[in-house]
Amino acid sequence: MNIKIAIIGTVGLPAIYGGFETLAEYLTKYLGKNYAMTVYCSSKSYSQKITKYNNAKLVYLPLNANGVQSIPYDILAILKAICYADTLLILGVSGCIILPLIKLISQKKIIVNIDGMEWRRNKWSKFAKWFLKFSEKLAVNYADTVITDNKVIQDYVLSEYGIESTLIAYGGDHAVAAPLTKKVSSQYPVLDTNYAFTVCRIEPENNINLILEAVAKQTKLPLVLIGNWQASQYGKDLYANYAGITHLHLLDPIYDQGLLNQFRSNCLVYLHGHSAGGTNPSLVEAMCLGLPIFAFAANYNKETTENSAEYFCDTDELMHLIVNANAESLLANGLAMSAIATRRYQWQGIVAQYAGLLD
Repeated sequence: MNIKIAIIGTVGLPAIYGGFETLAEYLTKYLGKNYAMTVYCSSKSYSQKITKYNNAKLVYLPLNANGVQSIPYDILAILKAICYADTLLILGVSGCIILPLIKLISQKKIIVNIDGMEWRRNKWSKFAKWFLKFSEKLAVNYADTVITDNKVIQDYVLSEYGIESTLIAYGGDHAVAAPLTKKVSSQYPVLDTNYAFTVCRIEPENNINLILEAVAKQTKLPLVLIGNWQASQYGKDLYANYAGITHLHLLDPIYDQGLLNQFRSNCLVYLHGHSAGGTNPSLVEAMCLGLPIFAFAANYNKETTENSAEYFCDTDELMHLIVNANAESLLANGLAMSAIATRRYQWQGIVAQYAGLLD
């Protein structure tokens, strides 16, 4: 009889949101025939509610998977899962506040991917930061196995809690190079030129203001930046300040993977401003596409790229990288990123690492 696995902590499947959702997509794709998998989904995010995907059963909960509702959303999924599952794979720490109780009443195997020290993000209130840090502590201490996605976070867990975690990154090879179609190039003429590209959530930790200010100061290279500008006052203010600059192309979110791949794979250079988290999925995807990368000089990003990309700490450093970019250095950068991605960030290898923990 197949081992029963519950995947908890994502918005759901099919993947339409972010890194954990894409992880669930590929876990079910490669392992759905070997395990009896159930994925918990937010009914708020899916107008069409299918019951099976990649051989996995989909169960819908009437709560949002993100924000403050993520706490009861994950707790409810955990409580349902212990009634039948052999192994609970919990992605993120929001609901891990309940793990001490779960370990008292259940012997089920619990695996937690703690994500990227979410409590450090500036967007959270003081109480939210305390709660997330406390949830992280409980997750690390009460899980049977802790997964970290970056060596920097693995080292942090060991030094902070004295716990050895299992290092598993994200795959990125679902991002494939796509030639620019006439329809897309006519709709977005900038894609027929050399341009810099970024796709991310519009949050302070992603240094969007730094990127926009740096690119605005030069005219050598236009920027295409896709993000959720209207989701916060921070994003709305940045959009109001920079949308009128002709060589800055600020676009709303694009969830069509094929269209997004056209934007990404035809850029001259990928700008990565993330300063929080661990191994960022968008960075790994860019590496799998062999894009030259200019990344914010956070230790996470240097670890992900093996110190082989170009790095910036402020506006002037990024502007200097853009202005002085040449074909030879960009080619070497992109080849290095592709080689690292082939070695470290392929979904088949990532899933095999997870499979080794699930039994």
